Amino acid sequence: MSQTPDSAVRTYIEQHRAAFLDDLAAWLRIPSVSAQPDHAPDVRDSADWLAAQLKETGFPTAEVWPTPGAPAVFAEWPSGDPQAPTVLVYGHHDVQPAAREDGWDSEPFEPVIRDNRLYARGAADDKGQVFFHTLGVRAHLAATGRTAPAVNLKLLIEGEEESGSEHFRALVEERADRLAADAVIVSDTGMWSEDTPTVCTGMRGLAECEIRLYGPDQDIHSGSFGGAVPNPATAAARLVAALHDEHARVAVPGFYDGIAELTDRERELFAELPFDEEQWLRTAKSYATHGEAGHTTLERIWARPTVEVNGIGGGYQGPGSKTIIPSSAMVKLSFRLVAGQDPDHIEKAVRDWAAQQIPAGIRLEISFGPATRPCLTPLDHPALQSVVRAMGRAFQSPVRYTREGGSGPAADLQEVLGAPVLFLGISVPSDGWHAPNEKVELDLLLKGVETSAYLWGDLAENWRHAP
Repeated sequence: MSQTPDSAVRTYIEQHRAAFLDDLAAWLRIPSVSAQPDHAPDVRDSADWLAAQLKETGFPTAEVWPTPGAPAVFAEWPSGDPQAPTVLVYGHHDVQPAAREDGWDSEPFEPVIRDNRLYARGAADDKGQVFFHTLGVRAHLAATGRTAPAVNLKLLIEGEEESGSEHFRALVEERADRLAADAVIVSDTGMWSEDTPTVCTGMRGLAECEIRLYGPDQDIHSGSFGGAVPNPATAAARLVAALHDEHARVAVPGFYDGIAELTDRERELFAELPFDEEQWLRTAKSYATHGEAGHTTLERIWARPTVEVNGIGGGYQGPGSKTIIPSSAMVKLSFRLVAGQDPDHIEKAVRDWAAQQIPAGIRLEISFGPATRPCLTPLDHPALQSVVRAMGRAFQSPVRYTREGGSGPAADLQEVLGAPVLFLGISVPSDGWHAPNEKVELDLLLKGVETSAYLWGDLAENWRHAP
């Protein structure tokens, strides 16, 4: 199987650039804000619009899948080759709220191009990055003379990612047979910078809990009872202080069980990135770095598990003083998890540890919310290497490797479908996701189109014996 000719791909993209941008602008005009009930009809319109566009692109199957919340879009285009791998592209068509008075220089749902940048809510997050696959697959077909993609290509475009993906996992479980794939491509991510194309190899997972501590049945006088009964606010402070040791390692027994440690090669790849720690601190609005000893800042935020105190409170919070022993106190914690950690194990470890920290006379209640598992793709995975090669061809530049410190629904796809998750995104930090004046760099957007055009042939040629 010959590779897609680069010149033919670029010629096709240039010839169809204007129509592609016009179509994307039409989609961006639909204010598909999933977090605002008044926009529920717009989210449905967005799903219908995308399904129709995918049909026009050539997908023989394009369906709107209802959920108890916002609808998702599924599309499928079989290769016809029994040895071809099956690839599922994930993205989302809902967007964050936006209004002119938030600080936009133009109407957020009236796309405008200024200085070779397309400004609109959803331009980068995530409609632009979903839509580049439509022109990419057409360029792939035109340049190779194929009538179907070189892989069995599927798309799942979610409708409520920006409002928490409440129904996403249930949808994936319910439709697992239709969604079955050898690999998942997530196009809801970004690159290090315009000059440094990168591929993300993993995301951390997330677990969250709220701890409530109860002492006296009511607030009591600190003069009459202080020093003679346990104080839940003091217990909460001691609990938080005991979370980490002197090296900033999490002190919960069993917390690090099973984690995938960074390899020397992964550390070298992180170190290749042009990371400016002082600039990073300015972005963080902070004044010093801090974290687990023996690890760089990038290693800490990408590849090490953490516990953070998101909130702590108890007792009197008003002006002046109120000399009491409060009846209760609370702590909110979040845990960022890395590959090899099991959220169920973490929950049990935290419950056991917290119970041992609490003095007699204090009652403890812990509630955990739904967890997100971490995902990590090995550097030598053939699908990941295809993404790297395709991006390298498009950008004509070496491709570096990153990870993502945050968490997202991609891990649900990995867990339910049993497929590795790969990340293909072209957005850059200046694109302003969730902020006023969100934009996408048009040159990078078209590089995403070009990467998509190369990817399917590379996967088919180098991963033809997928299970």
